[in-house]
Amino acid sequence: MPTARGGPSLAPARPRTSVEAVVDRLITAIAVRDFAPGERLPAQRELAELLGVSRPTLRAALDELTRAGFVATSRGRAGGTWVLEGSDERTAGAVSRTLQPSWSELEESFDLRRLVEATIARTAALRHTVQDADRLRTALAAYVAAAGDPDTSRRADAALHDAVCAAAHNSQLAQLSRELLARVNLGLVWEPFTRADYDRALPQHAELVEAVLARDAERAGAVAHEHFGITEDRIRAAVGPAPGAGPDEVQDEVQDGVQEQAGGATMLA
Repeated sequence: MPTARGGPSLAPARPRTSVEAVVDRLITAIAVRDFAPGERLPAQRELAELLGVSRPTLRAALDELTRAGFVATSRGRAGGTWVLEGSDERTAGAVSRTLQPSWSELEESFDLRRLVEATIARTAALRHTVQDADRLRTALAAYVAAAGDPDTSRRADAALHDAVCAAAHNSQLAQLSRELLARVNLGLVWEPFTRADYDRALPQHAELVEAVLARDAERAGAVAHEHFGITEDRIRAAVGPAPGAGPDEVQDEVQDGVQEQAGGATMLA
């Protein structure tokens, strides 16, 4: 329909349906590597609960993702829904629709999470018991043994951070830690994963446990503050330049990423 100036007019924006919103959230989860190519998604009942949607809505969203070639489903006792290889290359639109509208709030959540996790680490360094120390050593050994396998590494990562939270002996801090992870990560309560993330986290985990066991509160807090930037960086990389960033800010982000990767390579050398 032409406008008064003779040009085309834009139709009113159509609100996304619940199914479309879930599709975008799941595509975004694939983009940030909450779900890696070749990985099986959680059971539908669990996934629907995590996302806060009904099972019919989730099933409809999974059907859409199947038709679009993001996932494949098999039936039977060993069946399930798997992320297809290469599906993370077609995610930009969904990531933008999911993350950019609340980006300012997300930025504050990133900041709050680092502050809270640093506080937990400092407190654990001051309060941990002999039993806490044993649990921390066991959790670190399990993470080392995971050797980058996505599912095993996620479980080992969660166990290590649970051990640090337990060593702080404050149940409200532990609850806040879980809530902040879900807040920055699409409602999901595990960290995104790639082999590069595992390699980056490995020396940080070792240093964190060492600082806590040495009762070095300041170092434990500093390591935790840095360490909990891994998920933040994964999400920032998926969304691209921060909304509203100008050329200078974009260049700064690129340069920061290059320097960070170089620093990580030095640590692992």
